[in-house]
Amino acid sequence: MIPALVTLAIIGCLVGIFFLIERLIPLRRSKNELLGRLLVNTVFSAVAFLVAAALVRPAALSAMRWTGQQSFGLIHVVPMPAGAQFVIAFLLMDLSFYWWHKLNHRVPFLWRFHNVHHIDPDLDVSSGFRFHFGEVAMSAAFRVVQVALIGISLPAFVAYELIFQANTVFHHSNVRLPIRFERWLNKVLVSPRMHGIHHSQVEGETNSNYSVVFPWWDRFHRTLGLNVPQAEIVIGVPGYSSPEDNGLVNSLLMPFKKQREYWRCPGGQPANREAKQLSGDRTQLAE
Repeated sequence: MIPALVTLAIIGCLVGIFFLIERLIPLRRSKNELLGRLLVNTVFSAVAFLVAAALVRPAALSAMRWTGQQSFGLIHVVPMPAGAQFVIAFLLMDLSFYWWHKLNHRVPFLWRFHNVHHIDPDLDVSSGFRFHFGEVAMSAAFRVVQVALIGISLPAFVAYELIFQANTVFHHSNVRLPIRFERWLNKVLVSPRMHGIHHSQVEGETNSNYSVVFPWWDRFHRTLGLNVPQAEIVIGVPGYSSPEDNGLVNSLLMPFKKQREYWRCPGGQPANREAKQLSGDRTQLAE
């Protein structure tokens, strides 16, 4: 098994690489001062990794040991070669994360915490692990159910964790890829343009593109929306778009306060998208 510190070092290197690249070839223009956002996002990310290491990872490993001893889980229902088990378990992990991500948007209590990730007024590699510690802690229960029901092996779990985190870094980055290349890549991986739409201030666009590694789950569940040009996207949540909302203390306390109208701007008007701003085919990645 890859030690947690080695995984952290690999992900840290990827963050550094994409941070440099997005300074050179940014996909979207930044609205806010970088250093202030970096401070907030770094603190949230550090706390999220600590909670994950202390709670989520041990819970998942305990569930994995039990399922291994009992031969419990979906991949044990039908005898199959180890390679097939690996692939199916990997796919089921990603599919179940799609469902968990969607639940975090659709269940009001979960959204209180997940909203902290979305109120970041810009989207770049520093946003990738900006999650409230409450959301990370609650995900431990999901991980136990996920691992137990799938019956995933340790090698498949480690491989998925590394790919999951690496692609989280990639698709949150503000890196401008050649559109033809990204359209090809987006057939097999969630990419920056696809995930950028998920962070739009328009409610219907935020409630799309839930996939984490493979984009196929959004196609299958009909939650795919790729036809929003990046230049037309305003990042964030309109009801929490004031500069003070994104401060460290306010962001930490936000889930525990009375919630505002998420999808209305401070002036009261909803954030909408005019049809003429869309590129046409919903399944074709817009530039």
